[in-house]
Formats: sequence, structure tokens, C-alpha cells
Amino acid sequence: MIKGREIATAAFAVLAMLACLGAKADAAQCGSTAAGFEAWKSQFAEEAKGKGISASGVAALIGTNYATATIVADRSQRSFSLSLDQFLAKRGASTIVARGRALKQSQAALFASIQQRYGVPPGPLLAIWGMETGFGSQRGNQNMLSAVATLAYDCRRTEYFTEQLYAALKLIDRGALSATTRGSMHGEIGQTQFLPKNILAYGTGNLDVAANALNSTANFLKAHGWRAGAGYQPGEANFAAIQAWNAAPVYQRAIALMGHQIDGGEGPSAAR
Repeated sequence: MIKGREIATAAFAVLAMLACLGAKADAAQCGSTAAGFEAWKSQFAEEAKGKGISASGVAALIGTNYATATIVADRSQRSFSLSLDQFLAKRGASTIVARGRALKQSQAALFASIQQRYGVPPGPLLAIWGMETGFGSQRGNQNMLSAVATLAYDCRRTEYFTEQLYAALKLIDRGALSATTRGSMHGEIGQTQFLPKNILAYGTGNLDVAANALNSTANFLKAHGWRAGAGYQPGEANFAAIQAWNAAPVYQRAIALMGHQIDGGEGPSAAR
């Protein structure tokens, strides 16, 4: 009787493995050049239909183009390998801090309401806003959906950007985004540069509006463990929330430092 059960269990495991292999074989196949992109789109569109994406979302996907500029940008993010001082100089940290301090004063009511609701002080929000788009002046002109679809097709980070692509198609289905929405090279949109999955989870309104983007950013940080009144320098409680915003260590330290200075800190030592 036990032997029979063992045989049945083994047979079930083999069938499960074959089913899994069959599912992988049917899945849209990634690629490293533009050559397979059109075939991949057709395969992915069929998968998307099966996951409830509407005809309008599927049509938007089929209308995308392989974003060569996105691939070039994805392969050449050299600034993240710079030292902190080099990174700050390259990104114009002194200008961000000066403008951030001015905006903290001129938009005091907005930042007070955000801090009351989410517990996040102005400094890190202004540092992120300045770092990401120069306070809204550089939001990119890449087709958002083409960028995300290209990265979902590309073999380097297929799984991560497949999730982003499904989120983008859901947002298109809802009318929150369109097939013509413009953004940065990796498909980030708005004043503080949200990817589609984060828009679904944390977005509050039109992210091209600064107040909405800043509230959404604070919402993201709070959802990733931000504690009102706690510090946000490396080693302090809220630094982990900044780490969740961007994976590059030099970026994280730069945001902590600039936020510290915008919030009234004088020296860089706390972030180094």
C-alpha cells in the first residue's frame, strides 16, 4: 500500500514537472536584440488576454516599438558606480539643495500636510524630486509603454519588467495612462518618476502634478516602513525606506545627504 502511494506520488510529480515545462515553453520568449520583438509581442498579447487585459490594452501593446534608446540607457548607467562626491557633483546636488530649501519655504503648507499625513519631512521628498526630474523640468520624452515592453522582452530583467508591463496595461485599461504616455528611458513617469507597478500601489492622482507626485512618494516611503520622527541617515530607522526607492547605494546616500541639508543640516558627515 505504501509502495503504491509512493508510485502515485512520483507519477504526480512527473506530470507536474511536465506541465510546468509546457507552460514555460508556451510563454513569450525573451531576446537581446530587436529581431524577436514582434513575435514576442504576439505571444505576450495572448498571455495578456488570458490574464484579463482588455482589447484596448492588448492593442496598445501590439502598437509598441522596440525602444533602442531604452536598451542603450539600461546598459550604460555608469553614474551609479561613481563615488558619493562624484555622484553629487554630476547630479548637481548644490543646486538641488538650494532649490529644495526655497521650495520648502514657498510650499510650506503642502509639505506640512504631507508630513502630517505620512510622517515624511520635506527634505527627502525634495531631494528625490530634484534628483529625479530637476523639480519637474526633465520628465523624459520616451514612449512609456514601448520602454516597459522592450525591457519586459529583454532578457536582462524580464521578470521585473513583465510585472511592470502588466501594471501598465492595467492602468491603460482603467484610463489612468494611455498608449501615448511619455516618460523616461525605463518607462518612469511624473514629477518623481514612478514605474507602473508603483503607480498602481501608491499613486494618488495625476503624477504630472507636483502635489500628487509628492504625496505618492511619501505614501511609498510610509508603506516601506517610514516612521514619523525617526532619522533617515544610513544606519537610522528610515534609511531602509530610501533604499526601497532606489537600489543604487550611491543614490541612497545622496538622497539622505541632500534631504538632511534641505531640512536644515549643515554638514555631510551624517550621510557619509
